[in-house]
Amino acid sequence: MNKVAVIYWSQSGNTQQMAQAVADGVTGAGVECDLMEVSAVTPQQALAYEKLALGCPAMGAENLEESEFEPFFTQLEGQLSGHKVALFGSYGWGDGQWMRDWVERTQNSGANLVRDEGLTVNEAPDADALEECKKLGAQLAAD
Repeated sequence: MNKVAVIYWSQSGNTQQMAQAVADGVTGAGVECDLMEVSAVTPQQALAYEKLALGCPAMGAENLEESEFEPFFTQLEGQLSGHKVALFGSYGWGDGQWMRDWVERTQNSGANLVRDEGLTVNEAPDADALEECKKLGAQLAAD
């Protein structure tokens, strides 16, 4: 399937804005994209895509959101080998440890990360941050 899935969880709308910009970057690169909230897709459906952009903000003590996104990613991570993956999310406190942990888990799964550090935005994404999200989507879409 030559389509990209952008799958995200958002509480305040910040990560949702990022997800839309990532999807815009994918389609701007000429590749079809499915933009979905994590509650609308199963891990098995996600694995049908060779390229995945996954977005989740930092929650609690710098963790992935625990009721929907963490269970989804836990089921997904053991099967990501060979998939091209981009990670993104927003945060309001801390220093980005949740993203470093998430990157490490994704690398350990055998996925091919688009950016080794993921893409993080503090609070609401501004125009520059949304442009970075679009670049991330274009990088993911590229062969």
